[in-house]
Amino acid sequence: MVGGAGGVIVEVEAYHHTDPAAHSYIGMTERNAVMFGPPGFAYVYRSYGIHWCLNFVCEAEGSASAVLIRAIEPVAGIAAMRRRRGKDLASPDDPALCSGPGKLCQAMGVSIKHNGLALDRPPFELRARASVPEIVVGPRIGITKAVDEPWRYGLKGSRFLSRPFPKR
Repeated sequence: MVGGAGGVIVEVEAYHHTDPAAHSYIGMTERNAVMFGPPGFAYVYRSYGIHWCLNFVCEAEGSASAVLIRAIEPVAGIAAMRRRRGKDLASPDDPALCSGPGKLCQAMGVSIKHNGLALDRPPFELRARASVPEIVVGPRIGITKAVDEPWRYGLKGSRFLSRPFPKR
């Protein structure tokens, strides 16, 4: 959750520092510096100059690896999410509310002001899963390098994914 709005993470993508699609692949810059720090911090960047994207820094300091949060199933603060998205969605549980990294950030109010913040302190609130999920795996979306890496993970059967996974 961020600022009282949130849900169950249903889709993510991994980016390792050895991966040419990772922002950290070319080395540290002002934009990606938080990725080189310790794990447990938010890396927020603007994609295509339009959408904010939220990543969780996830390996030892210096590794510069992160996980992009692609989609959530909204469960809290849904009215605020709908307002932030500026959408007159058909119902509060419309899958389009947070089904993509840009939509998710817009709905939850995530922006550059969250970059570098610890994930274990407000405004963030992460909770342990309630059960062991069944996960599907597939190629990442919207990249041009290392496109075949099976580093996209999703909650099997979720209708809140940004895009269906290919059938295997």
